[in-house]
Amino acid sequence: MVPLTQCPCGSGHAFEDCCGPIIAGTPAPTAEALMRSRYTAYARGDLDHLERTHAPEIRDDFNRAEAERVAGEADWQGLDVLNAEEAEDGTATVEFRIRFRRDGQDLAHHERASFRCEDGRWLYVQGEVNPKSPPRHVVKIGRNDPCPCGSGKKHKKCCGA
Repeated sequence: MVPLTQCPCGSGHAFEDCCGPIIAGTPAPTAEALMRSRYTAYARGDLDHLERTHAPEIRDDFNRAEAERVAGEADWQGLDVLNAEEAEDGTATVEFRIRFRRDGQDLAHHERASFRCEDGRWLYVQGEVNPKSPPRHVVKIGRNDPCPCGSGKKHKKCCGA
């Protein structure tokens, strides 16, 4: 592998100070750090790291041949971490978007991934591709209802005018 000066994960840090140690076997400090290292492993073709960081219950589902094909065919353009949340129970969710180019097309992969920390190591558990946001709930205010701004006036004579 050709050494990279800047980490492919987009953190702005050098590979040796960012994803390099995690890919080499050092436990990731956070689920987000593991997600970044998994992206970097795809970009660098280090599929052993991907396999090693799957939770035991999904490890058998990993299709190495397919992963090698995807890793080799794609020109990795970048990773955007949209949201990362860790819970006190040792679970975490990381929502991310990966940009890549394949067969002359600019493509993206959007996923909300679940992680679990076992024995001090973060593991990838599952992912929801193209996750949907929860529906917004809108309260309909009638013309004769009190105005929600708290003025005491009817909505039609206040903010609804």
